[in-house]
Amino acid sequence: MGMIRDVTGLPNSARSRVTVRAAGLVAVALLTLAGCGSDAAATSTAAPAVGATVTGTTTAHTAEQVAAALRGAGVPLAVTRVYTADTDPNHLLGRPNGYTSKLAFTDSRIPAAEVDGFDADATERGGSVEVYPDAAGATARKEFIQAALKGAGGVLGSEYDYLPGGVIVRVTGKLTPDQAGVYERAPAAAAG
Repeated sequence: MGMIRDVTGLPNSARSRVTVRAAGLVAVALLTLAGCGSDAAATSTAAPAVGATVTGTTTAHTAEQVAAALRGAGVPLAVTRVYTADTDPNHLLGRPNGYTSKLAFTDSRIPAAEVDGFDADATERGGSVEVYPDAAGATARKEFIQAALKGAGGVLGSEYDYLPGGVIVRVTGKLTPDQAGVYERAPAAAAG
């Protein structure tokens, strides 16, 4: 599979290859969730290529279901906060063009001293999962996040963003590429 890298400094073609590979693997986890979830909702069956036009694709998973699938595959994360429309710091939960579900998590491999002073739900402590109604919303958010990080010239830190369909798994740049790679590899391992 190769290493996962912070893609903010890569040319668009390389960034697309990394993102598409991550999207495919995390999509496997979502497909696994679909087999365990409710049959009342439609699920996305494939992650579109970066920049693809998606019509009629919906996401029927919650951020909690995605985190549970990652944990079940051995990712060392612990959910620290499940957001509501009232507690979402971005004011996007349940709003137009926003996500339908969001949570923050910690990753046990990050030393406490490296994140001393950060809020308990800060991305630097591990990351977050954001679920959108469709892949287009998730793609727009990912592009916004990466543009903001790149535009800040490193002042805001870095993160790895995995984009399977309508879900963004945001992982702190405090992890090495090999450490962050578990978020890409875990869904494939969970599927068998």
